[in-house]
Order: sequence, then structure tokens, then C-alpha cells
Amino acid sequence: MSEPDEDAVWVARCLRGDSSAFEPLVRRYQRLLFTVALRIVGDYEDARDATQSAFVRAYQGLGSYDPERKFFSWMYRIVVNECLNVRRARKPQEPLMGTLEAEGGSVDTLEASERHDRVQAALMRLSGPYREVVVLRYFADLSYREISEAVGVPEKTVKSRLFTARRELGELLRAQERTKS
Repeated sequence: MSEPDEDAVWVARCLRGDSSAFEPLVRRYQRLLFTVALRIVGDYEDARDATQSAFVRAYQGLGSYDPERKFFSWMYRIVVNECLNVRRARKPQEPLMGTLEAEGGSVDTLEASERHDRVQAALMRLSGPYREVVVLRYFADLSYREISEAVGVPEKTVKSRLFTARRELGELLRAQERTKS
């Protein structure tokens, strides 16, 4: 992740009328925030739409950004809100599909795809706060401190949520295995 001061400089340039200064922020955080969105909504296209909408909203709301805080934390909240909007807009009966398709038909590829689908399905069954910390820790590779800042809770709460989330994921995956057999 970049230094917050560098991000604040880009934001300040945008606020002074240099719209091209937003591009480095998009390049820096797009992949990471897309990964977060994908893990929250569970669908590639929905995640892409949520990420794109979040950047549009962020650009439009740059005046509300506090340069004393990390840009990523501010942007993260916008992405999460967009993801929640996407999930609310879905039909309730829509199945949660995996995002990777098996290619080439090799056994390893098929097994990896099935494993990915099982983990994604279990992840989607976690409640929001638990899913959020798992995604940020293991898919966005943030530190406990960075997660704490992004979600607005103390580090010990992050650690507690991760502990509980890992336990619940394990239980969900074991239950999947039992029903599969």
C-alpha cells in the first residue's frame, strides 16, 4: 500500500481541478478493491460493476475525504457499500456461483475449481463482519492495523473476528464435505 500522504496529494490535485490525478489512485487500488468486491458479492460481473461504481462515487465525493485518514480506508467503505447495494438488488433465489471455471478439463484444474467454489460458498455464508475481515486479511493481504483502520474497529476486534471467522469457515467446509460424501 502507498503512503497516505501520497494519496492525499493526488486527491488535493483532483480537488484543484486536475481530474487526471485520480487515475493513479484508480491504478493503485483497483485490483485490490475488485478482489474485495468479488469476495463480498461472489460474482465477477457484479464485483466489476460495484468497483467501477465505487470509484465513480469516490471521485464525485472527493470533497468529503479527510486527508488525515488513509485513502484506502475511505475507498474501502465506499466499495463495501456498493457491494451491499448489489447484493440487495439481487433476486433472493439467485444461487451463489463460483467465479472460476474449469479450463482444459485436467483433474488438477477441476479440483482447484471445485475447491475454490467450496471456499467461496462458505465465505458467502459468513456474516458480513466476519467475511469482511477474512477478505481483507487473506485476499487483500492487509495487516491487522490496516484492517482495523479500514473497518473502523480496534485491532483486537479484528483478531477476534478473524479467529471466529476461521473457525466458522472450517465448520462450513467440513459440513460441505459431509454432505458431499
